[in-house]
Amino acid sequence: MVSGGVAAIYEDKPASYFANARHDIVALMQTDGGASVLELGCGAGGTGRAVLKSGKAGRYVGIELNEAAARIAAEALSEVKVGDVEAIDLTECKGQFDVLIISEVLEHLTDPWVTLRRLTECLKPGGIVFASSPNIAQWKIVRGLLLGEFRYEDSGVMDRTHLRWFTPESYQAMFRDAGVAVQSVRPIREPGWKARAVNNLTGGRFSHLFMSQMMVVGSRT
Repeated sequence: MVSGGVAAIYEDKPASYFANARHDIVALMQTDGGASVLELGCGAGGTGRAVLKSGKAGRYVGIELNEAAARIAAEALSEVKVGDVEAIDLTECKGQFDVLIISEVLEHLTDPWVTLRRLTECLKPGGIVFASSPNIAQWKIVRGLLLGEFRYEDSGVMDRTHLRWFTPESYQAMFRDAGVAVQSVRPIREPGWKARAVNNLTGGRFSHLFMSQMMVVGSRT
């Protein structure tokens, strides 16, 4: 049971905040029905439902802080652990999973570096990681800083519930330090033609400016 404390921060979030499925991650997965998946921040289980329906896993375990969302997820997933991942004992999960999914969660944690190491240990050697977070180096944020602005919002990169901030470089460094061999760091959504033109003209040196949300794909070493 989770009440008050950290969980209370998310009480005002709309149901849609916990309902979205990451179909892009499902499409990237190359597993089958024998695979086991662990998802941090499973919400109402949208991604888990999509993975199970596609036959890309036979076991899907979620970790979710919000009790209402967790109850909905439990209707479809193999298991849902309810609580703050920074306090949950993950010992029994070590070396059990083929895939780890962390969608828009690490930025909400007090110590994502320690938590990520604990979660990586839940993977089998060679297990795949899919993770995404907002990019603080996106050009709109940089422009705001140049103007002396740092305004929190109800959602997006500047969501007021975010506790940590990452650039593509610092994000992948966190995964490497956790024992993940990073294969790629990419924007969740492809940049527009203007951004692509700038990337081509500058040899990709400023590609970090055009990622609103970034995704790391890697594997446990």
